[in-house]
Amino acid sequence: MSDIQVGKSGIRAYAPATIGNISCGFDLLGMAVDEPGDVVQVKLNYDRKVRIIEIVGDGGRLPMEVDQNTAGIAVKALKKHIQKGRGIDIILHKNLPLCSGMGSSAASAVAALMAANKIWGEKLTKQELIPFALKAEAKISGSVHGDNAIPSLLGGIVLITSYNPLKYIQLPIPKKLYVTLTHPQFEISTREARELVPKEIPTKKVIKQNACIASFVAGCYQNNLELIKDSMHDYIAQPKRYKLIKGFSQMESAIHNLGAFNLGISGSGPSVFSLSNDRHLATKAGRIMQKYFYQNKYKCEVYVSKVNKVGAVVLE
Repeated sequence: MSDIQVGKSGIRAYAPATIGNISCGFDLLGMAVDEPGDVVQVKLNYDRKVRIIEIVGDGGRLPMEVDQNTAGIAVKALKKHIQKGRGIDIILHKNLPLCSGMGSSAASAVAALMAANKIWGEKLTKQELIPFALKAEAKISGSVHGDNAIPSLLGGIVLITSYNPLKYIQLPIPKKLYVTLTHPQFEISTREARELVPKEIPTKKVIKQNACIASFVAGCYQNNLELIKDSMHDYIAQPKRYKLIKGFSQMESAIHNLGAFNLGISGSGPSVFSLSNDRHLATKAGRIMQKYFYQNKYKCEVYVSKVNKVGAVVLE
């Protein structure tokens, strides 16, 4: 298929936010949610270059240089791979907040890849786009973490089984699983949060964590929400990171008393999430999170949805 013909508006694509780790699966589990997400618009140009011509919604903080922005890095790598002559102009609509723990940099790369792949004639499948998204993430963060980019692209719940070589499984999505994702308006640096994670972990903790991730996977395959509820523990990162979020312990107790499955840190934070077996319960969990963040002088946004099964999409 040759490059498709587009009008003045070009091609637009949407990539959703993601929850990395999902409490029990540090660097191994990720899931997509319905919103928020980034939108990237692309147009063909004739100078054979990939350019970022505009970024909207970032407050001027993100670099316009192609080699320093995940959207540009990913599209440039894709262009080299499929050997296209025509260049692309990129407009990034940054709806995901920076340093939010919601896979912001991954969503930019994924949306850009989806739009570029479409305008260049859909040479690759979604699965074949994954390495370019991971390359962009690695260049910016310093290491590869597929628990955001892969679910943002494919949707659903993803388990990374190997990074070298990359292997992953899309887990079954329990029918009545609801997600509450809350983003307070402050930032935590991913690098800062990763530095808090212990380099060595006692054997007893490793065993407990392995049991949790195994229970989560079994719960997905069995559509057993009680197993998933019992698995929602992080013995590795959260005990070191929760102090970065004021009021976390009190919020966690309130969420537990409500009957939701957990209160977890999404990715590196500061966004937090909980899982529930009922939309009404998930909505109540969001109100509790909002209440505690307001008490600590932080405004926040609350998003309630089922797990996003579709992932990134080209917008008509």
